[in-house]
This record gives sequence, C-alpha cells and structure tokens, in this order.
Amino acid sequence: MPNAMNEFREFDIVRVGAQGDGLAEGDGAPVFVPFTLPGERVRTHVVGTRMQLHEILKASPSRVTPICSHFGVCGGCALQHMSSDNYGDWKRDQVIAAFGARGIDAPVRDLVRPRGLRRRAVFTARKNTELVEIGFHQAGTHDLVDLLECPVLDSHIVAVLPGLRTFIAPLMPKSDDVRVGVTMTGAGLDVTLDGVRRTLSPDVRTRIARAAALLRLARVSIAQETIFESLPPFLRFGTVDVILPAGIFIQAMAEAEHVMTEHIMMALGKVKSVVDLFSGIGAFSFPIATLAKVQAFDSDARAIDALNAAVKKATGIKPVTARVRDLFREPLSALELNDFDAVVFDPPRAGAEAQARMVAKSKVKTVVAVSCNPATLARDARVLIDGGYTLEAVTPIDQFQYSPHIECVAIFKRVKS
Repeated sequence: MPNAMNEFREFDIVRVGAQGDGLAEGDGAPVFVPFTLPGERVRTHVVGTRMQLHEILKASPSRVTPICSHFGVCGGCALQHMSSDNYGDWKRDQVIAAFGARGIDAPVRDLVRPRGLRRRAVFTARKNTELVEIGFHQAGTHDLVDLLECPVLDSHIVAVLPGLRTFIAPLMPKSDDVRVGVTMTGAGLDVTLDGVRRTLSPDVRTRIARAAALLRLARVSIAQETIFESLPPFLRFGTVDVILPAGIFIQAMAEAEHVMTEHIMMALGKVKSVVDLFSGIGAFSFPIATLAKVQAFDSDARAIDALNAAVKKATGIKPVTARVRDLFREPLSALELNDFDAVVFDPPRAGAEAQARMVAKSKVKTVVAVSCNPATLARDARVLIDGGYTLEAVTPIDQFQYSPHIECVAIFKRVKS
C-alpha cells in the first residue's frame, strides 16, 4: 500500500472480503478497497491508514445505486452497492466459509431477508460549536456523519433525531462525545444517554422532562438512571409483555427475531422441557413457553429481573424460571443439562465454547444455536459435532441489512446410538 497521502494506484478487484470490502492483489499482500465489487477496476488513494475508492474505471454489472445519500461515507453500511442476488449469495458464502474453516460441510440454506427495519440504534453525539451532530462514525475514522436519513432504521427513530439534537445540547460536555441509544418499543421511543458529564440539578431534570414530553418519548435514562418516563417501555415476546431495563440488549430487528423464533420452534417440535441459555429478557423463552417448561439463564441480573417480573404477570404459558449465572465462567454441566429435552443458546459474538463443551457431553437430543458471528458459531458447532451431534441446518438471517454481519440459526440433533 502506498504511504503518500495523495498517491493514486489502480487495482482489479477479485472478490469481496469478509468485512464487505473489495479485495485486490497488491505488492505481495492483499489490498482492501471499500465499496467495490469483483470484476471492477478502480483508482484508489490513501486517507489516513485506509485505502479509499477514488474512481471506478470499470464497473461491475452487479453494481446498483445505493439507497442512502450517506452511503460511501457513513460506516454503518458496507454493501448497498451490491445487487440483491449477489448480496444474498455473498452472505450465504460467508457462512459456508466459516464452517468450512472448521472442516464442516454445513447444510447452509439461502439467506432469509425479513421485511423490516431496525428498531434500535446507538448513535454518537458530538458538539460542533453550538450545534450538536448525531450519527455514526465514518468507516475507519473518528469523524462523525451527521445523519439526515437512514433507510435501515425505523422511521420513528430517524424522525426524532432533529429533536434529539436540540434536546441533548444543554447536556453535552465541552469536548467528549455522548452515546445516544434509541429503541422503538411498544410504548414509544426509549432514549438512553451515556457520557453526560454534568450535575443534573432539579431544574435540569425538569427541563429534560419537558423536552422529552414534547418529543413524546416513552423514557429518558442517563447512565441507566430514569430521568423521565411517560410509559414503561416494553416489548412483546410471544404473548408476554416485558418491561425493558434501560439500555438492555434486544435483537436489532423485530421481524428477524420472529424468523429466529419460528426456526427455533420448528426445531424443538414436541418437547416438555427446554433450557434457554444466554436468555436475555426472554425473547425466545416466552414463545417456547407456549409449548414447554423453560428454565432461563443469563449473566445480566437486570435482564433476569425483567424476565421474572414478566413471568409474574404472564398467563397461558408453561412454567418459566430464570436465574442469574455467568455461563462463561460457570457453564451448566452435562448432568444439569440432562434434565432437559432441548437446549437453546444465543451467546454474544464471542460464542459459547465452554458451554458447548458441556452440551457435547450431555444426552440432550436437540440443540438450537443462535449467533451473530458465523466464525464462533462454527467453532462451537465443531465441538457439538465431535461430541456426537449432527448439524441438520444452518439458516442465515439478514438482521443487519447492508452490513457484513450475519445472524444464523443452527439446528443440531443427537445421533442415536
């Protein structure tokens, strides 16, 4: 790669890499050029430490017009320039490659593309003179893209951004950024702020409440402390409403969550007892409880408290119990797992290797793994297969539209001896 800031070079793109950048052959090392496609010839230059696309000399027939005016600058999306068919094939191929790297010839289905928009986003807010910018970082930099539109987000989230700029301005520190989480819930928008460095006097709290009411927000929290609430933010899982702790993890897209749930339910079939590991607030626990008894585990005490609170008000479901447990440090043992007909687990991106090793030693007949990282899913799948399970199907789901991230549901069955 050239060192000079404005030195231009031409490359032929041969494929798209795992992070969505086009890949070309450099001087003995691969060169990654964002927003390019196989078969294209491009002119590039270096900005900072990254190669940047300067000009497309020969375009791929698979290139399409991006749907967002920020594309190519905003780091939120990497693949809006790729045709629909190629996009679906590329994401499926990433999953196949991840499993192949572990020596697994995985039965990977076609990419499922739910018709929906993301219901949560975490923005960066930054003060620029007296104005506040809110948006995502430019790829590979600390520069901020002040969002005017975002076609992958729920329209209510995009619509509230101008109001949030004004709302946040008096709370902004002089130099540091503030993280702004916005989630669309059944009660309306839930806003969380982190990085606000000022004392919240009674007068400031009153002004926050007035501004939040004008924006018709459901809740505003600062560092997980509720400052304003008109209605408790909630989401419905199956037939059960769960009130959300501030800033808690939820799946990014409701429609993708529904697809995952459908695949889990079909895989479980007629079972009597299920353990839901890394359960969070019960996105899968409550739908599963319509057909089987559920025991849920998660390391986040706030998530388990919310799940248990929802259980107390739930009707028409099988028994659900939930406990706090760090499954990385203390995975359920094979002996504990043998009490269940099936295991469902949905860990963070790091995967669940320690827990997978315990599952592999158990007698559980059905295992369903949900993952946002095909690489760690494949690693855990290798453990289960070596322990006697058959991988029946892997379904990639496009929860993170136009990004290189891929959600998957993998189904395993214990081989009968």
